[in-house]
Amino acid sequence: MAQILRDRVFGSFRRHQSHQSETETETAMAIRQVEDLPSPFADLSSSLSDSDLRETAYEILVAACRSSGGKPLTYIPQSEKTDRPAAAAAVAALPSLQRSVTSTAASRVKKALGLKSLSSSSRRRAVGDSAARAAKRSVTLGEMMRVQMRVSEQTDSRIRRALLRVAAGQLGRRMETMVLPLELLQQFKSSDFPNQQEYEAWQRRNLKVLEAGLLLHPYLALNKTDSAPKRLRMIIQEALEKPIETGKNSESMQALRSVVMSLACRSFDGSGSDTCHWADGCPLNLKLYQMLLESCFDVNDETCVIEEVDEVLELLKKTWVILGINQMLHNLCFSWVLFHRYVITGQIENDLLFASSNLLAEVENDAKATTDSVYSKILSSTQSSILGWTEKRLLSYRDIFHTGNIESMQSIVSLGVLSAKILVQDISHDYHRKRREFDVARDRVDTYIRSSLRNAFAQASFIIYISELAFSEKAIYSPVLKRWHPLAAGVAVATLHSCYGNELKQFVTGISELTPDAIQVLRAADKLEKDLVQIAVGDAVDSDDGGKSIIREMPPYEAEAAIGNLVKAWIKTRVDRLKEWVDRNLQQEVWNPRANKEHFAPSAIEVLRIIDDTLEAFFLLPIPMHSILLPELMTALDRCLQYYASKAKSGCGSRGTFVPTLPSLTRCSTGSRFHGVFRKKDKTNLTHRRSQVGTTNGDNSFGIPQLCVRINTLQLIRMELGVFGKRIVAHLGNLESNGVDDIANRMGKMFELSESACVEGIQQLCEATAYKVVFHELSHVLWDGLYIGDVSSSRIEQFLQELEQYLEIISSTVHDRVRTRAITDIMKASLDGFLLVLLAGGPSRGFTLQDSGIIEEDFKFLTDLFWSNGDGLPSELIQKFSKVVKNVLPLYHTDTESLIEQFKRATLENFGSSAKSRLPLPPTSGQWNPTEPNTLLRVLCYRNDEAAAKFLKKTYNLPKKL
Repeated sequence: MAQILRDRVFGSFRRHQSHQSETETETAMAIRQVEDLPSPFADLSSSLSDSDLRETAYEILVAACRSSGGKPLTYIPQSEKTDRPAAAAAVAALPSLQRSVTSTAASRVKKALGLKSLSSSSRRRAVGDSAARAAKRSVTLGEMMRVQMRVSEQTDSRIRRALLRVAAGQLGRRMETMVLPLELLQQFKSSDFPNQQEYEAWQRRNLKVLEAGLLLHPYLALNKTDSAPKRLRMIIQEALEKPIETGKNSESMQALRSVVMSLACRSFDGSGSDTCHWADGCPLNLKLYQMLLESCFDVNDETCVIEEVDEVLELLKKTWVILGINQMLHNLCFSWVLFHRYVITGQIENDLLFASSNLLAEVENDAKATTDSVYSKILSSTQSSILGWTEKRLLSYRDIFHTGNIESMQSIVSLGVLSAKILVQDISHDYHRKRREFDVARDRVDTYIRSSLRNAFAQASFIIYISELAFSEKAIYSPVLKRWHPLAAGVAVATLHSCYGNELKQFVTGISELTPDAIQVLRAADKLEKDLVQIAVGDAVDSDDGGKSIIREMPPYEAEAAIGNLVKAWIKTRVDRLKEWVDRNLQQEVWNPRANKEHFAPSAIEVLRIIDDTLEAFFLLPIPMHSILLPELMTALDRCLQYYASKAKSGCGSRGTFVPTLPSLTRCSTGSRFHGVFRKKDKTNLTHRRSQVGTTNGDNSFGIPQLCVRINTLQLIRMELGVFGKRIVAHLGNLESNGVDDIANRMGKMFELSESACVEGIQQLCEATAYKVVFHELSHVLWDGLYIGDVSSSRIEQFLQELEQYLEIISSTVHDRVRTRAITDIMKASLDGFLLVLLAGGPSRGFTLQDSGIIEEDFKFLTDLFWSNGDGLPSELIQKFSKVVKNVLPLYHTDTESLIEQFKRATLENFGSSAKSRLPLPPTSGQWNPTEPNTLLRVLCYRNDEAAAKFLKKTYNLPKKL
């Protein structure tokens, strides 16, 4: 199926043109193909040939014309007509057959049927060569009919002689009261024929005619109890084996006459009848009348109706009484004869088809006005034959008709529709009949359109040709068919839409991945659908329902939705692979700062490259909805980068990971410099604490340089997000699509998740790196060393020296755009550490008023390190983050009594009247402030003097040691 759809799309246009040319040639040949049709009048049971029937029909015609004249039948030999001038004068007085052929007026019949008139010279050809030899005399209608019916002069002369003899013996008797074959048999002997064989053949023909008219196809059904039919069969059988004696006194002839007349003169009521019924039984009468009607065609041009058709038809009417023909049967037979002649002459004379169709309109009216069962049977058979032939062509009319013969299509459609309407005629309900007739015409044409377009679609090799089918249908065929179906073009395109839609569904079902071929097929389908819908809508502008019924037949292909689903599947596949790649490579990533000079993680560089390739591939997809599907792609990529960022910071810790747990409140031992047991206990505690911190960072990939690489990596992603955004905007600018500006305006929101994850990740990593450096890497010189024992001998220099080394490492590793942030966080961590030593350094630390100067000096050394003579952090940044320490330091040179008073006031302010009887122990908030009770309490706890110790013992009973 996929191959079929691709072939429909990618076939060359040259192939289409070649196919179209071949098709027109084939159809031109097809429409000229000579064929025949079985007669709708049923087959005769006898062995009468067309030649036998034609001669019998001619005999009936001559007999009917002679018997209808006002004067007795007179025979004038052919030689006398030319040799004797007196005979020429007698010709004018003879009945209708002896009238001269006139050519002065145009044929009224031809005009009524829509047939073209011929020139005078063409009309004269109808009399044949014999008439041409008599150019100096008038050509009689009888001579013309003889030539038209292919009857020889000898045969014509013999028939006329016989009829004169019949008339002489039965003066004044009408021909319909006679059985013509019986009379002719009695008038001729073998001497009247050139030889015995011809006589016997003539006699056999007349006997077969009697058999056909009286026994095989009688006007009235035979009575099974009547012996006459059996006797007649025996006589005919004997006569066929041995010629019958035809003399007047012959017993065999008398027996034949007796049984023939008894059968021919039967009537419906059982009484005798003056009219003889021997040639008016169906279908014998129709076969004979067909032979007569065919005399209307020029013997020298089978497709041409002679100009004297009016006179001929007037002559043929004289046979109606013998043949049992009426106007209704005449209309039906003549319509069939015209149609049949069109078919058997290669379908080249459109006038015949047009005339047949016009006459069939009369047949339609006749059918409404009669309930004759015999007529209805003939009508049904005739119309079924016509309808079968027309529908054979109309059900695949594109194979037959083209611009060169489109006129014949209109006549054939008209003929087919009329036949179909007649066949479903309901004469009992006028209103419903009219409604049904309209529906029949529309329904039949609807069927022709759908069948033809399905056939054409099956032959169409590619979608370009399918589109051509639609437009050629609209231009060539729909104008013809619109006469019967107001939505002809709409039905055609709806059929094509359905046919292609069925294949498209199978094609889409079979697509497993996005390919250029699949996209191109779907885009071509979308273009085709737009063309088809446009034609349908345009065709339905003036329809009753505005074309809603047709549009309902055209459920959208949803090609764009199919493309969208394919692209979504493509996006999912790409993103799933990217996630798998991220997981696999992050597990192997060691965050080596020496991997590249930019100190980025190789995995991040590769992730960004893959994303860039994905974006590039997306915009190279031959799809019409990049701007529509872009948000979905961006969301998926955004989540991938968010996932990478979350994995990059995962396990790196935070401020709380590295800041040690604050020890319980205690008070310094006065007069002691922390001998013996306290040092041992402190060392034990420190060892335990260092071990505890070390477990947080047992993996080398979490070292300080590695953390810097992680920071750089997230910064790299942040920067690339902006680059991606610019590239996407550029790509969108090259697209001709609605909503591009809106998408471009919303590009800032496209990477919200990853942008936020990177910002948070950088913040967390910078903070984690800072507190790891201060509280883990430098714990031994800060938390475990600063101001332990004698303050003057354990100052901040050692911490600053080692901190400076880390600052150099971080400054040279971290990207310049986040370097200030990283150093600032280290400064904050250092200040936090410095303040924690002063306020929560444990029982190993104690400060006197004299130590305040050292502390303030060390604080200045610490801030100077980050200012670095103006090469470090900005002074305002240092002032901002050192403000808390600056505010707390004055407490260390405040006397103890003043501190106690400040503490009491602050506690009363915070706890109200409940603190008057007993000062409550303020909780540790960690928000150090010189007016905050817990901060003041901690300064008192680490004040190494008696007043502080007594206050703490009395107020809170704090221990001197832990």
